[in-house]
Amino acid sequence: MSQIAGARACEFTSGLARGVAAVDVRTGTGFEFTVLPGRALDIASASYKGIPISYISKTGVVAASFFEENGFTGFLRNFFAGLLTTGGLSNIGVPAEDGGESFGLHGRISNIPAEDVGVSQAWQGDDYVIRVVGAVRQARVFGECLLLRREITTSLGANSLVIRDVVENAGSRPEPLMLLYHCNFGYPIVSAASRLHTSGGPVEPRDAEAAAGAAEHDRFMEPQAGYAEQCFYHALAAKDGRSFAALFNEELGVGAYVRYRSDTLPCFLQWKMMGEQEYVVGLEPATCRLDGRAELARRGQLPMLAPGAERSFEVEVGVLDGREALDALR
Repeated sequence: MSQIAGARACEFTSGLARGVAAVDVRTGTGFEFTVLPGRALDIASASYKGIPISYISKTGVVAASFFEENGFTGFLRNFFAGLLTTGGLSNIGVPAEDGGESFGLHGRISNIPAEDVGVSQAWQGDDYVIRVVGAVRQARVFGECLLLRREITTSLGANSLVIRDVVENAGSRPEPLMLLYHCNFGYPIVSAASRLHTSGGPVEPRDAEAAAGAAEHDRFMEPQAGYAEQCFYHALAAKDGRSFAALFNEELGVGAYVRYRSDTLPCFLQWKMMGEQEYVVGLEPATCRLDGRAELARRGQLPMLAPGAERSFEVEVGVLDGREALDALR
């Protein structure tokens, strides 16, 4: 079976990525991706039949040991982007000061190596299932103790993967639960020939810069010098409890999508960045908006998790091969 599909554990050996544990996964269809147990079981590169799907930033993969939670810059120095960077668990969005503590952009969870990591690949009935599991512990003396248990599953013949997460408050006090699935797509999934398709619903620009481009939020362009990022909140409609957003290159006939359980992930952000070198679109389900925990607490919109409680999340990310695959999402 290994000549067709499977998972292979490995490790980066040079540069800032040295020592980062990884698992390369192939499904046999040409869909391939790399899971990083050394970075919270996030997902770096992904491709389909040689076509890049994910966006990899100029930093490349950076080991968690280089991370410093420092406003905007700490996260951005380690932000490889990839198919998935997880934000949270105590802050997502802008840096914040809350209760005498400083929280950086998108929190710490992505820069914590996973523990209890396991890789399995075996027949389950008629399906050959490939699974990567592990736990990520975000904890501090006199502070929070949050446990993220993650399972990433795909199978022989699949063009998609499913992320199933359970977040548990293993501490003794209520804690904010801020979780962001920062899914990032680059060229050629993103190009002037690409369009954004969703399950429908109103669109709200995040700021004045986005408001100026709201009429063309679903269209893209060639990379632009000096482009300022635009972000849009979508109140996506759900079908059978799930919402979706997809990018589709009309010329290539290939795209990618994010589909998720909207009951536990009620917010969705589209990140449109058409800059030189930073040429990327993020499709990002989340538990809350990205205004920082202090502002959300002030509004009474900060999600909380009681001691001993846990909450489950599910996100599917996949490839669209042909217009028929896009139509089947609807």
